[in-house]
Amino acid sequence: MNLLSSASIFSFFTLISRILGYLRDILIAIFLGASIFADAFFVAFRLPNTFRRLFAEGTFNAAFIPSYTSAKLKDKKKGKKFADEVFSILLFILLLIVTLAEIFTPYLVYLIAPGFITDDIKFNLAVEFTRITFPFLLFVSLSSFFSGILNSNNKFAAAAAAPIILNVILIITILVSYFQNLNISKQLSYGVTIAGIIQLIFLIYFTIKFYRPNLNFKLKITNNVKFFFKKLLPSVFSSGVTQINILVGTIIASFQSGAVSYLYYADRVYQINLAIAGIAVGTVSLPVLSKAFKLKNYLKVEKIQNDSIQLSLLLSIPASLGLVIASEEIINGLFGYGSFTQNDVEITSDALMFFGFGIVAFALVKILSNFFFARDDTKTPFYISSLIVFLNVIISLSFFNQIGFLIIPIATSISTWIGVLTFLYFLQQRNYLILQKKLLNNFCKILISSIIMACALVLALEKYSNYLQYTSTFKSIYLLVIVSFVGIVYLLSCYLLGLLKIKNYKTN
Repeated sequence: MNLLSSASIFSFFTLISRILGYLRDILIAIFLGASIFADAFFVAFRLPNTFRRLFAEGTFNAAFIPSYTSAKLKDKKKGKKFADEVFSILLFILLLIVTLAEIFTPYLVYLIAPGFITDDIKFNLAVEFTRITFPFLLFVSLSSFFSGILNSNNKFAAAAAAPIILNVILIITILVSYFQNLNISKQLSYGVTIAGIIQLIFLIYFTIKFYRPNLNFKLKITNNVKFFFKKLLPSVFSSGVTQINILVGTIIASFQSGAVSYLYYADRVYQINLAIAGIAVGTVSLPVLSKAFKLKNYLKVEKIQNDSIQLSLLLSIPASLGLVIASEEIINGLFGYGSFTQNDVEITSDALMFFGFGIVAFALVKILSNFFFARDDTKTPFYISSLIVFLNVIISLSFFNQIGFLIIPIATSISTWIGVLTFLYFLQQRNYLILQKKLLNNFCKILISSIIMACALVLALEKYSNYLQYTSTFKSIYLLVIVSFVGIVYLLSCYLLGLLKIKNYKTN
């Protein structure tokens, strides 16, 4: 297996999904802007979508893959039995959660958007839309289980492509609703749940070759399954710390008009960089890292860990610089149309810029937590992630009245960087990570390439500034051309410095 090629496959489908996601959000921005309908839908979509990211983007895998791999290495039948028990229990728990959420939806909405309580219309809309979207949690969480089976067998394409279904369904929903003069926000809520059903069927089809589920509701649960569920909750919390921080930010932002929408649009942009630099690398490296550790091949473990960090830095550092330098042009080119005003662009771009400072940290947290998960240690990442969330909440609440909702991306970036330093400290203390000299040398090369790219970006933005204004008709095209140009400059620089040699990322 090759980390670079596997991450490239995962990133390709993720990129397609995110591009379609941008198209979806551009349509939402055009038709809904930052209205109460947009705020209500985003709150309704936030909770199941947060669980989607928590489960689908590597968090479930962090607990499942090491246990499933260990069971399979002992005996394929034991691996099958373990998977069946996990699937059955997971299905039962999810059905219970969804049922309770449907009954107590108003209380749930109050918890995630307490600021809505002063506006009856917005609050009631959020309750209605949440009831429609919440079953998505059931389908997407089961989808993550089948994705885990595929990833355990080093098959990443189908799992990475599955989220494309959600974006395609929502785009079709928006267009049909507009032409049929339907309530767009309400129809979007139905589209979310329908997409979850189709996505689950899609993944089951591709997983059948490796695993056929059998329901097993026996009261007796094996020790392996007990161990798995014991570490699942801390795994979900620790591996999904960025998503939890976003959810916390949504709760706090609900007290400021339009802030939920501003955060959502900024989140949509930086998440593509996180998906490629952190989630893609973390997802493809965890199965082979877990296997190497179970086989006690510590030289291989060391190589995989260093290659994972290097690949993550290779992708996240230029992304961070790009978002900080061109935040306004990016938001303007992507969302500056229709109901999304120039003032909305300026406010959202400020949020994106502050998120940009944390991109490298968001990606590294995903990678570094894997080094504990592969050792079946979910407690340490849980404690560190708790620290990150605690710091985020304290900073956000302390300065929200003075700074407004922009403190949320600032606090998220600061707390996550502190988390990265804490991860590195514990890894070094326990001798879990030995940084190779090659990694340090390549880090300097990545910095050089990133600085060259940043200079090219600044020059391009200055040269075409007139074409990137809010009123410009073809601003998105010019933005795409500039991004493509600086991307080529960066890749060429990396190639000349020897950073893109495929053989360097082989795990064999």
